[in-house]
Amino acid sequence: MTNGNGDLTRREAIRIAVAVGGSAGLSACLGLEDRSEGPTEADRTTGRPTDAEPDPEPPARQHAWHEFSPTDEHGNPVLARHHVLLLADYAGDGPVDDADRTRAADAFRELERAYGWGSDGLLFTVGYSPAYFDRYDASLHESVDLPPPEALAPFEDPALDTPDVLIHLASDQGSTVIEAEQALFGESVTANGTEMGETVDGLLERVDRRTGFIGAGLPAAHDDADGVPEGAVPEDAPLFMGFKSGFAKNQATEDAVTISDGPFAGGTTQHLSLIRTELDQWYTQDSREQRVAKMFSPTHAAEDLVEGVGENLGDSSLVEETGIADRVEDDAFEQGVVGHTQKTARARDGDGNPRILRRDFATVDGGRTGVHFLSLQASIADFVETREAMNGEDVANVGGVGTRNNNGILQYITTTRRGNYLVPPRAKRAFPEPR
Repeated sequence: MTNGNGDLTRREAIRIAVAVGGSAGLSACLGLEDRSEGPTEADRTTGRPTDAEPDPEPPARQHAWHEFSPTDEHGNPVLARHHVLLLADYAGDGPVDDADRTRAADAFRELERAYGWGSDGLLFTVGYSPAYFDRYDASLHESVDLPPPEALAPFEDPALDTPDVLIHLASDQGSTVIEAEQALFGESVTANGTEMGETVDGLLERVDRRTGFIGAGLPAAHDDADGVPEGAVPEDAPLFMGFKSGFAKNQATEDAVTISDGPFAGGTTQHLSLIRTELDQWYTQDSREQRVAKMFSPTHAAEDLVEGVGENLGDSSLVEETGIADRVEDDAFEQGVVGHTQKTARARDGDGNPRILRRDFATVDGGRTGVHFLSLQASIADFVETREAMNGEDVANVGGVGTRNNNGILQYITTTRRGNYLVPPRAKRAFPEPR
C-alpha cells in the first residue's frame, strides 16, 4: 500500500530492515532514511527546540521518556516509531562481579553519549528478571514486587520468559535502533559516528530479538501479513486493530509508576507480553459499530463517540465523562456486550487514576500480526489487577457475554508469552545487586 507518493512503501521497507537487523538491515535503513529528518507525521509536535544539544546527563529514571518525546495536538505523548527488544542472559556463572558491572555501565553510557536521550535520538531501558536475581544468595529487596511470570487468565497458556535481561531500544529512526544494538554488542566499532569505548560483548548473550513499530500508516502498510484482510486496516491507524490508544488521561504518569522507596527507588517494574491478534475475524465478523462497542463500550457505539481511529477523543477515551466503568454488569445484561476500555477502567486506584503506563507497539514478527504489550507500573500487582479487570470473569455468562465472546476484545487476542522485569534507576541499571 502507498499514499500516492511512496511513503508507506518506504516506511514498510524500513520496518523490514529493523526486523532483519545486522549490517544488512542497517545498510538498507540508511539508504531509505534521511537521518537529519525529524518526525514526519503531521500530529507530532514537541516543545524541545530543534537545534537543542544532547542533554549532558540523561534523567535519573530510565523510564523518563515523556519529556523527551513528541506530543500530539492533544498533549498525548507519542511513542517512538521503531522498537527492538533484546532478551539476553549473563554469560558468566553465579553473581555478576564488579568488573563486569563496570563494563556494562560504561557501555550503556556510551550509547547515551552517541545519540542523545530522546525519541529523535535514542531511548532505552535495561530490565532484570526474577531469574537474574536468583543468581544471588540474598533475596530481592522487599520493597520490589517482582514475581515470576505466570498465566493470568484461565483461557491462556503463554510461554514464560526467563532471560536475565531485557533491553528495550526505541527511536524514530529505524537505523538508530539497529546501529545501537550492533554497537552495544560489539558488532560495530562506532555508534552515530562516535567510537564505542566499551560494549557488552562477552557479557550478555542474546537469546531472542523482537521488533515492532507504531504510528499512523505503519500497520496499514502490512496488510500482506498472515491473517490481515486486504485494505481492512485504516490507513491512519497507529495499531492493527484500527483505533488510537495511549490517551494521556487513560495512562498512569511516569511519577505514578515509579518505585517510591527502598534501594530501587526511582525505578519501576515492567511487564512484557506477546499478544497475537486475529484480524480476519475482527474486521470481517463485526461491523464498525460492534468493534467500537468491544474496544471502548456500548455507550461509545450507541452515541457515535468515536470518529475514525479516535483522534476526536483528544486526551481521553471518555471513561469518566460517560461513567462506563460503572455500567459493566448492566451492559453485559442489557446490551449483551462489554468494552475493553470499559472493563480495564475498573482497575484504577482509589483516586480514579490508571495503575499502568502502556508503551505497547505492533509487530509482524514471524509473519503474523500482534502486539508487544509493554507496561510499566510501581508493582507487578498493579498490572495483574488491571489484567484481571480486563478478563471480565465477573460478567462472563451474564446476558450475551461469554468467557471471551462479546467480552471486550478477548475473542480476538491470544497471549503467547509473558515476562516480568525490574527496571532500576539509571545509576543501578548495570547488573544490580538484589539489595
